[in-house]
Amino acid sequence: MMMFPNFFSLFQLFSLLYLFTITSASTEEATSLLKWKATFQKQNNSLLASWRSSSNACKDWYGVICFNGRINKLNITNSSVIGTLYDFPFLSLPFLEYLDLSMNNFSGTIPLEIGKLTNLVYLALHTNQISGTIPPQIGSQAKLQILRLFDNHLSGTIPREIGNLRSLTKLSLGTNFLSGSIPTSFGNLTSLSFLYLYENQISCSIPEEIGYLRSLTKLCLHNNSLNGSIPASLGNLTNLSLLYLYGNQLSGSIPEEIGYLRSLTKLSLGINFLSGSIPTSLGNLTSMSFLYLSVNQLSGSIPEEIGYLRSLTQLCLTNNSLNGSIPAPMGNLTNLSILFLHENQFSGSIPEEMSNLRSLTELSLGINFLSGSIPTSLGNLTSVSILYLSVNQLSGSIPEEIGCLRSLTELAFSTNSLNGSIPASLGKLNNLSQFYLHENQLSGSILSFICNFTSLQVLNLGRNNLEGAIPQCFGNMSGYLEVMDMQQNNLSGVLPNTFSVGSSLRSFNLQGNELEGKIPRSLANCKELQDLDLGDNHLIDTFPMWLGTLSKLQVLSLRSNKLYGPIITSRNESIFVELRIIDLSCNDFSGNLPMSLFQHLKGMRTIDQTMKSPRYLGNGEYQDSVTIANKGLELELVRILTTYTSVDLSSNKFEGPIPSIMGDLIALRVLNLSLNELQGHIPPSLGNLSVVESLDLSSNHLVGEIPAQLSSLASLEVLNLSYNHLKGCIPQGPQFQTFESNSYEGNAGLCGFPVSKVCGNNCVSETNYIVSALDDQESNSECLNDFWKAALMGYGSGLCIGLSILYFMISTGNPKWLARIIVELEHKIIMRRRKK
Repeated sequence: MMMFPNFFSLFQLFSLLYLFTITSASTEEATSLLKWKATFQKQNNSLLASWRSSSNACKDWYGVICFNGRINKLNITNSSVIGTLYDFPFLSLPFLEYLDLSMNNFSGTIPLEIGKLTNLVYLALHTNQISGTIPPQIGSQAKLQILRLFDNHLSGTIPREIGNLRSLTKLSLGTNFLSGSIPTSFGNLTSLSFLYLYENQISCSIPEEIGYLRSLTKLCLHNNSLNGSIPASLGNLTNLSLLYLYGNQLSGSIPEEIGYLRSLTKLSLGINFLSGSIPTSLGNLTSMSFLYLSVNQLSGSIPEEIGYLRSLTQLCLTNNSLNGSIPAPMGNLTNLSILFLHENQFSGSIPEEMSNLRSLTELSLGINFLSGSIPTSLGNLTSVSILYLSVNQLSGSIPEEIGCLRSLTELAFSTNSLNGSIPASLGKLNNLSQFYLHENQLSGSILSFICNFTSLQVLNLGRNNLEGAIPQCFGNMSGYLEVMDMQQNNLSGVLPNTFSVGSSLRSFNLQGNELEGKIPRSLANCKELQDLDLGDNHLIDTFPMWLGTLSKLQVLSLRSNKLYGPIITSRNESIFVELRIIDLSCNDFSGNLPMSLFQHLKGMRTIDQTMKSPRYLGNGEYQDSVTIANKGLELELVRILTTYTSVDLSSNKFEGPIPSIMGDLIALRVLNLSLNELQGHIPPSLGNLSVVESLDLSSNHLVGEIPAQLSSLASLEVLNLSYNHLKGCIPQGPQFQTFESNSYEGNAGLCGFPVSKVCGNNCVSETNYIVSALDDQESNSECLNDFWKAALMGYGSGLCIGLSILYFMISTGNPKWLARIIVELEHKIIMRRRKK
């Protein structure tokens, strides 16, 4: 009977000891966390304000959960913490099972001590700034089920020790800088359901051992540098619902075994080097909603079995070498919302069965060899917003039924053989933002209903047979329209003069029409204008200097019109500051070359050394183009490099000298001043045009010698100085050795390679100071008067001094020293000539 009270007392004693141990342990854990918090940069963090020594960590602290008085869970995700893990109390939290520090601003490396958290089940450090390598010690956390380290700056290889985590169900290391191979030890992770290694620098092949992970439901290895073939063992992953391997360097064929993955809903193998045909076994994947095989080297036809995939909502096969016709069974894919087949080699007609795809929102069949007419049944696709049939061999007229597609925002039928007029039914497409009908054989007039398209940003009707006047209401569209391209048609009449203030117009191209009248001054309201091409028309006007106020203008082409008169520049220093291409050729401009205009062309006075990849004028689907004369040929730049610079003033009536200031346009690639009435010498300053590729000064009245400075133009590919009055020796240099005699014909006074006339031994270049003096003939008459006044003053002073010396010599009777000087001077002149 005495045993029970003693036992009860002993139980109370152990309970008190246990509570004391727990209390002291939790106090130690709280203290260690406070020390870690003290290292954070933002001590006033409102979410962690509850972390105080005076409060109970287990009850009052944000993100802290305890079990039996010990900290069991720490979750401070997305808490705006700025710090490191170096002072994290790994050794003081032995009971921690759940640690989530994600979506903060932790930096530095992961300490090796993280392996001491042996009870961890959940570890999330993702979406931080953590760098360095993944410590192999993580492999000792045998209870770990979820490991998320994605979206950091981790580098180095993936530790093979992660293969020891047999309890792991989710592993996410994506969006880092990890390299090396996928460890074969991952084949041990037989409980794994998610494996995310995407967006790293992982190379080598996909290990066969991945096929052991029978529990996998999602495998994402995309955007790495994986190579080799897709292992057939992936066909064992019968629970797989998502397989993303796109954006690698995988080659070989698509394994038939992929067709075994009956649970697959999304398959993306695009942007690789896969070849061969599309396996017919893919027709087994009846649960699949997304199939992306674009940007590979696949060939052959689309298997009709694709028509079995009734759950498909997106099918993308673009940019391959697929051929044959589009199979009619694709009309069975009634759930399809996106169908992209462009950039292949499909032929034949567009199947009528396409009209069954009533759920389609985007249909792209462009850049193929499709022929025949556009099916009228496409008018049934009332949900489609993007319809892209460009660059095919389609013929016939545009069906009136296209006007039923009221949801259309982008319509592209360009580069086909479509004829007839633009149907009036298209006036119902009020949601259009992109309208491409260029490069067809469309005729008739431009219908004014286009002015009702209040969302229209790009209008491209160029290279057709359209005629008649441009509706004046087109100018009112400039408030929202960014691109208006109607080049190379038969349009007549005058240009719209209703461009409004606040215009969004960026590119305006009416080159190659029959337009008359003046250049509308309301274009000065188009402050966003970068590309203006009105060339090859019948415009009659003087040079529109007021366009210089358009600070973003980079391309100005007024070639082949009836523009006339001198180019009188403004004193405003902020004109044409971004202009890089100016073409005024084949007009009737006269007077001296506009020296002050060249002073303003800041865009041609510097070479951009920072650009790492080419950039082109244009945005989205539309690329600006311009026709220029380059290297003796008329060329169309279908894309305009932002670094390309050209000045073409040829075939006018310009006279006077070439301004030496043109040598300051050091970014010039093309300079054409031919077929004018220019006089004087070629300025040596043109030798500063270090990147010039084509220089044409032919058919003028230039005199003197070819400056030796031109021989240093290492980029020069075409030189034409023919039909001038040049003389003397042709300079020799690396590029000058490549030019043929036709570069110099019509200059009887030139000698040396490559012309037939041989230069004599006494071929002496005129002295530089004479060329320099003649080089500045562009000075006005007032400057010339000042020069002659100074010269006469110098001559008069010299004459007085000479007479004084002569009087002194005669009076002394001893002029022998003067005779000695004359003899020595004569001797030096003779010796110099012999050396030359």
